[in-house]
Amino acid sequence: MVQSAIAAVTARIIERSKPTREPYLGRLDAAARRGPRRGVLGCANLAHGFAACGAGDKAALAGDVVPNLGIVTSYNDMLSAHQPYERYPALIKDAARAAGGVAQVAGGVPAMCDGVTQGRPGMELSLFSREVIAMATAIALSHDMFDAAVFLGICDKIVPGLVIGALTFGHLPAVFVPAGPMPSGIGNDEKSKVRQSYAEGKATRAELLASESAAYHAPGTCTFYGTANSNQMLMEVMGLHLPGAAFVNPDTPLRDALTRAAATRALAISALGNDYTPIGHVLDERAFVNGIVALHATGGSTNHVMHLTAMAKAAGIAVTLDDYAELSEAVPLLTRIYPNGSADVNAFTAAGGTGFLIRELVGAGLVHPDARTVSGAPLAEYEQEPWLDGEVLRWRSAPKQTRDDTVLRPAARPFADNGGLKVLDGTLGRAVIKISAVKSEHHHVRAPARIFHAQEELEQAFKAGELYRDLIAVVRFQGPRAIGMPELHKLTPLLSSVMARGFQVALVTDGRMSGASGKVPAAIHVTPEAAEGGPIARLRDGDMMTLDAVAGTLTVEVDAAEWASRPLATHDLSDNTHGMGRELFGVFRAAASGAATGASVFG
Repeated sequence: MVQSAIAAVTARIIERSKPTREPYLGRLDAAARRGPRRGVLGCANLAHGFAACGAGDKAALAGDVVPNLGIVTSYNDMLSAHQPYERYPALIKDAARAAGGVAQVAGGVPAMCDGVTQGRPGMELSLFSREVIAMATAIALSHDMFDAAVFLGICDKIVPGLVIGALTFGHLPAVFVPAGPMPSGIGNDEKSKVRQSYAEGKATRAELLASESAAYHAPGTCTFYGTANSNQMLMEVMGLHLPGAAFVNPDTPLRDALTRAAATRALAISALGNDYTPIGHVLDERAFVNGIVALHATGGSTNHVMHLTAMAKAAGIAVTLDDYAELSEAVPLLTRIYPNGSADVNAFTAAGGTGFLIRELVGAGLVHPDARTVSGAPLAEYEQEPWLDGEVLRWRSAPKQTRDDTVLRPAARPFADNGGLKVLDGTLGRAVIKISAVKSEHHHVRAPARIFHAQEELEQAFKAGELYRDLIAVVRFQGPRAIGMPELHKLTPLLSSVMARGFQVALVTDGRMSGASGKVPAAIHVTPEAAEGGPIARLRDGDMMTLDAVAGTLTVEVDAAEWASRPLATHDLSDNTHGMGRELFGVFRAAASGAATGASVFG
């Protein structure tokens, strides 16, 4: 039985989405009836489609009864999370042939790393890379050669982009195939301390690089619970992974077995089989509610307030900030994974992982247990973990008791009554804040504003010693229509240093923070943004502000008449329109919706 609060939000989303969801499903079903067009392609068209295949695959694809599996990959070998995908196409092709099908690499999509571009001009392309990935996915599948697809992606914008692209081919079954987290390196607390020491001038660059290299040291995702690992948790809870696939380490026999099984399963759920399961039907309103609930329950990435909204829109489903806020109040926090604790995702898996998490969410009535999954079983049966019996992949029940209650707890004994992802309303419009890693004494901050128009300005003020006082740092003109909404994660060590001196500190911005944003209270995604004339552009240095994460408010103590008469600040953004490829993204900046509606250029 689903709790009434969860059911109410779901019902509201279903009703709100009818004008867009019903036409989407109509288009999906019409495409399904037409089926793959291989059988009616002209001979020259079809010959182009399998020219590079071996003789056996050519013979199979010449007809229209053997399923063809498209592989959409984000492989590159610069990024640790995506390097393992180099081997996947061969594994998938072998598994497809063993299952009586064929697999082809349909296309590649770009994969950039926010960790590399953090604080650099390239970060201004990061959010919009999601849109590029979605379009590249559509191009990969546009040849109409495929009966199903597997998607190889893991990090921040890559998975949301792949999902959006896959949903434009909603009649095709889709299985997402992760690569897994790297083995654990140095402790996250130690890494954080070195970062703060470097920001304060107490550690050298060599010491900082040695620390970072010990943390990020092998193939696989970074092991903290940022956007990348939130992606993998979501894909599992939303039914697009095989059970327990999310956090198995790369280049292990179990990882390879799961990859082969994903390919086999994708072929089995094509329209040529007996269990047709298109992604457009898997990702329904229940799936998105389940995803939001799991995001709250794990203290997941703030980036997903935008990404889940944009993904839902691609399926004709309208999700609002009010849905996130209402669900947040109903969902307890069940995990402590860095930065919301010291443990990493490997420790989470060892404690019971996604199988334990899903069992607790189902048992507490916090998710829809009947939601569809690519496995053919409802979500309620994802309370299991994979293992190898010799060379045979099997599943067994996840542990009924947590193996480490400092990392993972049952719903009856949570770390907190809510997941800590809150929506703020007030004088400046709407914003999002993640407080799961913020100490309770910092949930309410009242301090004068200090205005910045770039994170470099704040960094210069910090180095000049100007920030060691109570303040709310306002960094504006950072939104999607201004400069593409780069992450401002490099500000965290600076403001943490100020807070460590005993001052009241908070950040307010129309930009975004890393999915691993931590102990400094940060009201982010302020909308409307400054570049659109949002009220954040009325703020002046010294305005007394209050950020109240308990009451859910973000207010300014300025007389209403004066506030209304204040001119909006402007800022010259011309330097952000060129260099590092930014010239190519002007059309994205001009078309982007606000953060509250997904910061999307699509519709």
